[in-house]
Amino acid sequence: MIEFTMPALGSDMDEGTLNEWLVKPGDSITRGQVVAVVETTKAAVEVECWQEGTVAELLVPIGQTVQVGTPLARLVAPGDSVEQTPPPAVTTVAEPVTPTAPVEPILEPVAPVAPVPSPAPPFEHRRRWVSPAAHRLAASLGVDVDHVTGTGPQGAVTINDVEHAAAHIESARPEAPKPVVTPTASLSPKELAAKRGTEMRRSIAAAMSRSKREIPHYYLADEILMDPALDWLADRNAQRPITERVLPAVLQLKAVALAAQRFGEFSGFWRDETFESAPNVHVGVAISLRGGGLVAPAIHDVADRKVDELMADLTDLVARARTFSLRSSEMSDPTITVTNLGDQGVAAVFGVIYPPQVALVGFGKPAQRVVAIDGGIRIATTVHVTLAADHRASDGHRGALFLAAINELLQQPDLLER
Repeated sequence: MIEFTMPALGSDMDEGTLNEWLVKPGDSITRGQVVAVVETTKAAVEVECWQEGTVAELLVPIGQTVQVGTPLARLVAPGDSVEQTPPPAVTTVAEPVTPTAPVEPILEPVAPVAPVPSPAPPFEHRRRWVSPAAHRLAASLGVDVDHVTGTGPQGAVTINDVEHAAAHIESARPEAPKPVVTPTASLSPKELAAKRGTEMRRSIAAAMSRSKREIPHYYLADEILMDPALDWLADRNAQRPITERVLPAVLQLKAVALAAQRFGEFSGFWRDETFESAPNVHVGVAISLRGGGLVAPAIHDVADRKVDELMADLTDLVARARTFSLRSSEMSDPTITVTNLGDQGVAAVFGVIYPPQVALVGFGKPAQRVVAIDGGIRIATTVHVTLAADHRASDGHRGALFLAAINELLQQPDLLER
């Protein structure tokens, strides 16, 4: 029997609320299939299962909050079944029998055996979608979404459905003293959003405090000439519609990933007092959320992807992060993180490492500066790049080589398109 547990969707996650099951007992699951939606302090995340099998039992009902590592479901491995799992055998040892005189048996009345109750059926599985926003509104209005008729696609419950249900309940309610409501249920949607933001900041604070407490950070900085990359990008974008143009941030992501392939001690995890180098470079992208907060989901296999593909991936990731529809692998897989505050006018950013990762690269705003090039002085566009690294996994010498590799790649942008 395989246990599918609540995953850790980031270093700042301790618990999650099950929003929806997308499978039911008897369903077959393939590797990487999305099986549930879990609400965290940062987003509603589609949770993938990375084991194959058949769903035997769903252990956690919708709406319940559980700790990371709690079993959510039990699966039967391919080729097995619940009936094929035999109970443990009981071994008995025969004792020697001593001959005795025959004893007349004593007959006693036997009480009737009560019928064994049949096991309770598992809780009902819902296949229809209830959006996280509808869930939150229903909680604030005291509406049970299981009794709301959905009018969205395939019976999905929308915000309007929740509002209509709440109005119907209110109109049908007889005159009576109002029940005592919990503080959460009495909050307006705006207050709930503020509460969510507070919880997110608390989670981020816990993760960053842990990072600075446990990780011996060291910092390096360099100034990179961006003219070659920007000129190369301008030539490409000139032949494309605006919606298909590539941003300089994509070239920076690709350069970081290729450099991390050369210097593996900056892409991986520090676990159990040792460094684990990651076989593939999955770059976490720091994304600010509307209303405050931050997430850093991953773009997978960045070093192996074309620039155009990365631009599409980045656009899609930002959009889904800001609508709270990320996947669990995107939250748990980053092997190194990149943060870019150039669009905020920041010259340089010195970040804090997301544990258990061991490095974070920051880019500031590209700006025209007076620089010395080939013995001459001219105005050129440069950007400040910084490295925050874990001294347990690397040292300053290797960090300097890593930043130099990023610089070298951005001076030869053709290498980024391989």
